[in-house]
Amino acid sequence: MTTESTLKQYLNQCQQQVNAALELQLPADSIQPQQLHRAMRYATLNGGKRIRPMLVYAAGAALGVEPEQLDGPACAVELIHAYSLIHDDLPAMDDDDLRRGRPTCHKAFDEATAILAGDALQTLAFKVLCKDEVSPFAPHIRLEMLETLAHASGSRGMAGGQALDLAAVGRQIDLAQLENMHIHKTGALIHASVKLGCLAAAKAEPAQTRQLEHYANCIGLAFQVQDDILDVEGDTATLGKTQGKDQANGKPTYPSLIGLKGAKELAQNLRQDALASLSELDERADPLRWLADYIVNRDV
Repeated sequence: MTTESTLKQYLNQCQQQVNAALELQLPADSIQPQQLHRAMRYATLNGGKRIRPMLVYAAGAALGVEPEQLDGPACAVELIHAYSLIHDDLPAMDDDDLRRGRPTCHKAFDEATAILAGDALQTLAFKVLCKDEVSPFAPHIRLEMLETLAHASGSRGMAGGQALDLAAVGRQIDLAQLENMHIHKTGALIHASVKLGCLAAAKAEPAQTRQLEHYANCIGLAFQVQDDILDVEGDTATLGKTQGKDQANGKPTYPSLIGLKGAKELAQNLRQDALASLSELDERADPLRWLADYIVNRDV
């Protein structure tokens, strides 16, 4: 079996597993308030690559954790991600009409419903981590998972990164400032995904955790660099979101600061650094290696 077909099979397996788990965690749209629950399901179950849940599964697998024990953390990070996309697309933020090839949540419903759906998905993520009955985590592990996800989502993580992003529109910033912005906006939740998988192992060696967290830092930044490249080279139909939106909005990106060639070289360097951090891990870490390749070579 080729590496490409192995990766595709792994991606499909993780997507199906987390989608089934999300289906169970989300309130049915027959339950009041129905409009809100429809919006939550619309925004969460509308496709998507599921990269963050895959990283939870892959990091856990690298340390010997069974996939079924990781459904709760995998759902939690995807619920936070879904909430962030709803709010990012709002008129006061990135003001986008298209997400994953369909109308954004505030276009399919209305702005108030979209805001509330994002709020509800965020709180549901923490409920899942608190009361996940499938994963028998010790209380202190569950508490550390909650802290990890909260830190990654808040002002020192994703929300703070979005604030830096909005403040940078139309301004000249340097490469260090751009990297700092994306370490928070995109990298924080990717880092948290890997860390949640590590925490699920409970008895992971500190050296292994450091290696995996370094991997996460590298691919978190590589993910954003590739997103910036795709904003230039991709097309709307393939991306499922508006191509060229960052440039049109005057947002600083890696191609705008270091050129398209420089951005591509940076993405590959980050990939190599990520792979090097896994050198002491055995074949159970192969899914992490496949994901590093996928993140910097994807076209969506």
